[in-house]
Amino acid sequence: MDVNKKRIAVILDTDIGGDIDDTWALALMLRSPELDVKLVVSDTGDTTYRARIIAGLLEIAGRTDIPIGIGIPQGSEPGRESQEPWMRNYELRRYPGAVHPDGVQALVDTIMSSPEPLTLICIGPVPNIAEALRREPRIAAKCRCVGMFGSLRRGHAGAKKVIAEFNVVRDIKAAQALFSASWREMVITPLDTCGVIRLQGPKYQAVCRATDPLARAVIENYRIWLNGKPEVQSSILYDTVAVYLAFAEGLLVMEDLGIRVTDDGYTRMDDTARHVRVATEWKDLGAFEDFLVHRIAGCLHGGG
Repeated sequence: MDVNKKRIAVILDTDIGGDIDDTWALALMLRSPELDVKLVVSDTGDTTYRARIIAGLLEIAGRTDIPIGIGIPQGSEPGRESQEPWMRNYELRRYPGAVHPDGVQALVDTIMSSPEPLTLICIGPVPNIAEALRREPRIAAKCRCVGMFGSLRRGHAGAKKVIAEFNVVRDIKAAQALFSASWREMVITPLDTCGVIRLQGPKYQAVCRATDPLARAVIENYRIWLNGKPEVQSSILYDTVAVYLAFAEGLLVMEDLGIRVTDDGYTRMDDTARHVRVATEWKDLGAFEDFLVHRIAGCLHGGG
């Protein structure tokens, strides 16, 4: 990192506590000195459960200076609260930092009061963002939006069949609101690029052997999330690519594409739709894997 380069102010909106990739992504964000994290907001489903995981990880990382926002509560989601055993005895009132019960308003206030444009990183379905845009449409003009959304030419693990990707299809109306907003810039990683990120062999073992407390917490959560399945590699770490795109693009091929969210939850290329910068291919996938290992295992070199 260039020490003279100003850090990028960011807000993270996450459905952490479902798929484990959000946990890896949060760790990557906290270990990226390029980023100045202003707020982390829990989104979708049981947002208090999700906020507890955020709080626990921030505390372990020594980052209780970062405020937490509790997103719009939508009730529990049996089968998707897979990290609950890790946080069973953790209460939000224990968190030394600020916790905002209305995370959407905290997000709006943080953006509107910022003297500089913010980067909003979205790594889950976005009911919070749709509500924030409804309350204060002017947030879009003050933000660059970076997210993990969609499937354009490929699906999971490089499959040739495109799908209605979870972060979009889980709340289609919210995704449509996000994609139609007048952001300063919008950048996404669809499954085409983020759906192939998996640490294996020595790269995965390097994270497992790390002594960094945050890396250890990531692996603890991953083992709980596996629920008895064999632990031989990481799961697909989709959301880590969105965090990378918040401050760098060098390892990816970027295209300027019109993207339309259909009523059945697909992300279709359409030249008449709002144009988005899309990470469509990898220039060097291995280098990104190495970067991810270095950052999460506790070393701050590597990158692209």
